Amino acid sequence: MESSPETNLKGFSIAFGTTEFLGALAVVMMTVWVGHYRGGYSWSSLEPDLEFNWHPVLMTVSMIFLYGNSMMVYRAFRNNRKRRLKLVHMSINLLAFIIAVVALQAAFDSHNNKKIPNIYSLHSWLGLCAVIIFAAQWVFGFVAFWFPELNASIRSAMMPVHVFFGLLAFVLSVATALIGLTEKAIFVRLINATQYTVKIQSKDIQPQCDPNISSQN
Repeated sequence: MESSPETNLKGFSIAFGTTEFLGALAVVMMTVWVGHYRGGYSWSSLEPDLEFNWHPVLMTVSMIFLYGNSMMVYRAFRNNRKRRLKLVHMSINLLAFIIAVVALQAAFDSHNNKKIPNIYSLHSWLGLCAVIIFAAQWVFGFVAFWFPELNASIRSAMMPVHVFFGLLAFVLSVATALIGLTEKAIFVRLINATQYTVKIQSKDIQPQCDPNISSQN
């Protein structure tokens, strides 16, 4: 038995609300984690670690939360005019791209101030690919579907390609975020272990005072 359109719409509304909640929760948790457990935020070259903290927060906001919302615009507001939905879709993606550029700048500035090479890890390369695909998608979509807007037959042929690479960039962004968080956890554990080892070794090599000499004095 096929479900009615009302049932399908109700199911979508539940799924849409759930994804919105999870997306907002991810942004809040990332902001709290960085602000409370990673020392907070700064945009000063004197505090490169705190400057870097902008990177995961802004990337979560832009390439996951905003990007995901831009893709759901056509489903969530299906009864609105198509031209208006295109404008909203394009505007959200443009805002996401601007925020992503700021996030990349924070990472590059932090690395340069700490004399750390840029684009040295799998996370870096995948993230760069995701942003490049995302930017290319925006330009491609603007030309093909907004201005000068190609003819209907070409738009129809290009739509599956646009959808495919849009989903590819989003999935790649999520995967890159997970890899980045894993890398950060590994780096933090290694740094903490190294600091603990140095602390223990420094205690072991401290000069011991001879009690006989102390008593003679």
